[in-house]
Amino acid sequence: MSASFQTDLAPQTPLESNTPERRFSPPPTARRPPVSPWLSWAVRPIDSLKVLAVPLILYANWQLLPWSNDFPNPFAPFFLLSHRVPDSPPDDPRYAKGYYDFLFIAYYIVFFSLVRQLITFNLCRPIARYYGIRKEGKLDRYGEQGYAFIYFAVMGAWGYRIMGQLPTWWYRTEYFWIDYPHWDMKPELKRYYLMQMAYWIQQLLVLALGLEKPRSDYAELVAHHFVTIWLVGWSYLVNLTLIGNAVYMSMDIPDAFLAFSKLLNYMRMERAKIISFVFMVVAWTYFRHILNFYILWSVWFEYDLTPESSKIWIWENGTYLNWWMKYQVFVPLALLQVLQLFWYYLILRIAVRAIMISQVDDDRSDDEDDGDDEDDKAKKD
Repeated sequence: MSASFQTDLAPQTPLESNTPERRFSPPPTARRPPVSPWLSWAVRPIDSLKVLAVPLILYANWQLLPWSNDFPNPFAPFFLLSHRVPDSPPDDPRYAKGYYDFLFIAYYIVFFSLVRQLITFNLCRPIARYYGIRKEGKLDRYGEQGYAFIYFAVMGAWGYRIMGQLPTWWYRTEYFWIDYPHWDMKPELKRYYLMQMAYWIQQLLVLALGLEKPRSDYAELVAHHFVTIWLVGWSYLVNLTLIGNAVYMSMDIPDAFLAFSKLLNYMRMERAKIISFVFMVVAWTYFRHILNFYILWSVWFEYDLTPESSKIWIWENGTYLNWWMKYQVFVPLALLQVLQLFWYYLILRIAVRAIMISQVDDDRSDDEDDGDDEDDKAKKD
């Protein structure tokens, strides 16, 4: 790829793709690999809608039973928060973690599968066609970036709102550790955390099922997903949701800028895409590197602000921050930062090329069309 504005890239990853072109393009109905009937909800909106409807219908039926007020509704944990702290006040309810959270995560994995399909096909494809995008490969990429933009914009704004309710506002990192354990969560924080976990598991499923065409950074993207799930799971398990919220927000906000730049590039909005790219570089630099290095600094140097009584691993008390947990927190965050620096290098390379050459186009775009041009030529022949 020569001097190009590289924004039609894999979701969350500003890495250029050198994926070889195929000599033919299968029809849209054959572009996706077959999946087990048990996983049809991952690719068919009607099936995911059916799965989502089952707990809702069962919940409603239970509520109609005469003894429903005497027993908790067993279907509520699928879509409502569980494990409320019994003595938390009605005007400030708090929630703890528990096994029912697995049901909540499973339900929202299906939920995000439905949302992804609806956005990529029902919302983004008509918009893409309006702007003259016709090739199946580019329609797929546009849909992926549209979904990424909507998700990260919403979650970034939600994370911002939640941090405003916490003592960690704006990256007051000492409160990651002061008063630990932070085991009782505000309902918004718990829902936000579990839905983030569901999203990343669903995205890993997308990769596993081949629902998105692999790019040259496929290995790095898979590593990113595994490290993210590792961080989310451990931080939730050991009551480090405050630092988790800070990390999430530092990732989601620049991802929204990145996906938006990619969308503008596909729509050939030349001036707008350059302006959005500049904003993306600034946001990426500040959130993904400056703030994340600050978080790493806090893990290394402020960890000892944890109360002495919480530096002993006692499951019943929710205290887990003994000496080796410092490294359990630091290492995956450092690995995540290594991946971010790898992609940051590629972003800066794009920026340098854009400055050096006045024509800022992505001449790699046609490599992402799955050989549709070859198909057209074959049909003419």
